[in-house]
Amino acid sequence: MFIKGLGTANPATRYTQKQCWEVFAQSDFSKQFSSRARAIVKKVLTGNNGIEARHLALDSLEDAFAVTPDDLQARFLKHAPALATQAAERAIADADLDPRDIDGVLISTCTGYLCPGLTSYVSERLDLRRDALALDLVGQGCGAALPNLRTAEALLTSRKCVHVLSCCVEVCSAALYFDDDPGVLISACLFGDGAGAAVLSLSPGKNRRIEWKTSRSLLCPEDRDLLRFEQKAGMLRNILTPQVPELASAHAERLFGETLAKAQIPRSTITGWALHPGGRDVLIALRDKLQLNEHDTRWSETVLRNYGNLSSPSIFFVLDAALHDSAPTGYWWMSSFGAGFSCHGALLKVD
Repeated sequence: MFIKGLGTANPATRYTQKQCWEVFAQSDFSKQFSSRARAIVKKVLTGNNGIEARHLALDSLEDAFAVTPDDLQARFLKHAPALATQAAERAIADADLDPRDIDGVLISTCTGYLCPGLTSYVSERLDLRRDALALDLVGQGCGAALPNLRTAEALLTSRKCVHVLSCCVEVCSAALYFDDDPGVLISACLFGDGAGAAVLSLSPGKNRRIEWKTSRSLLCPEDRDLLRFEQKAGMLRNILTPQVPELASAHAERLFGETLAKAQIPRSTITGWALHPGGRDVLIALRDKLQLNEHDTRWSETVLRNYGNLSSPSIFFVLDAALHDSAPTGYWWMSSFGAGFSCHGALLKVD
């Protein structure tokens, strides 16, 4: 399987972390929180957490305080199909294909629910063939991109499809929830909105040759409650615990080692690293466990700085950033992780 085309998309509105703090601090909404909770928000939004700005599907930052179930559902319905379509259009164009060439579309999300799912809306907007396979994948959190891509691989290798569109979209601002819990408040300060898409085919693209060589996943249900969504008062409430950076890095290290051993690929041949930028502390932990330096994680850090944690689309943004940089040829390691607790990795060969 080859990654033939890539595309990303974000809402037009971009807010700096400083802007977010100023609006929050001056709002009547913030007065309902304890002084400790306000201090947490200030520290995350004004401190050195690796994020400078985020794109949010909000006409103004005051809209973030509209958090009824109906408000959040309306936000997801308005923006998720539009962002997914925009990223998909760019990926299809990058692959030098027509939407009618797409045989299957897979869309992952965890920040909203639609029935019929997003594939119905995106297929219509793209004018895909009516016999194209449409599959909605939900509930995999930040790690969803790689399971999505592995599903595309199965469709291609079975010869059921020639070209598959893989897409992840998250409207994290449609899953905002505020209370005095530190994990909830930190989540509201870290996550941004966006979509990423790739066209997967059995033949390479017109520019760089990006071959998907092998992949593996690791699922640890015993750690499920450390990172997940829960439903509360009809809304999604993010559970984010302090153990996540260490947990993510430990699983990522194990998966990386097992994959290289099975593929009989020496670590020294890995020339590029596309890692999910879950946060500053996550990237620090990954560098420690995988014995990397800041140069190795520069693309992940760039995405985190400019967009925040985009959840499942993040890995598409990191891969896109790498391919537009003076990225080396050779084997690349791509890894995502998230709710479950789950960790996923793929070995790419880039020429």
